[in-house]
Amino acid sequence: MPVPFVLASASPARKRLLAMAGIPVMVYPSDFDESQIQITDPGQLVQVLAEGKARSTMRDLFDRQAELPPGFFSTHPGLILGCDSVLAIHGEIHGKPKDPDEAIARWKMMRGNVGELFTGHAFLQPYTTEQGALMPYPPLVRTQVTQVYFADISDRQIEAYVATQEPMNCAGCFALEGRGGLFVEKLEGCHTNVIGLSLPLLRQMLAELGYDVTDFWA
Repeated sequence: MPVPFVLASASPARKRLLAMAGIPVMVYPSDFDESQIQITDPGQLVQVLAEGKARSTMRDLFDRQAELPPGFFSTHPGLILGCDSVLAIHGEIHGKPKDPDEAIARWKMMRGNVGELFTGHAFLQPYTTEQGALMPYPPLVRTQVTQVYFADISDRQIEAYVATQEPMNCAGCFALEGRGGLFVEKLEGCHTNVIGLSLPLLRQMLAELGYDVTDFWA
């Protein structure tokens, strides 16, 4: 039986990546308040946010255990994965744009430039003590970085792209697997990292936790 796997993210792209890799997941988005975190280093920021999301979902699920497979917190602990991505251009961190005007301005700054897409990955293995207290094993947290080379696109292309609404819910203001892929010249590093999570890093992290990735295949 596959190990229970919870994705603490509402991202359809992350769920699709895991499904394509043969890993079925239960999706329980986190309600973690990202605004409370003020960190200027992008690698550290995504790690803190990813772990915060995983912990928030863990606490929520502990109160909703009836929705989970038996023994999720005890006999056969399941895994909870939290992720977060940001784009850094010239050291400045960018997340999702707050409105179309910001998205247009962002793209005018991004075009012809190289960005670094950081994605934090945080695994928790929660369990309960004999007294019923909720505890996690030590978290495993890692960051993957990919270099993104943006095309030098026109104002008209930028405005048309933002009008599709695609970039509005994307870290970095573009979706590689959608129309935004037309405006990326090349990548250096893991391409799935730009979509939402790094599958090679995921495999490595599962191995560090003592699993083979095939343990999760349905």
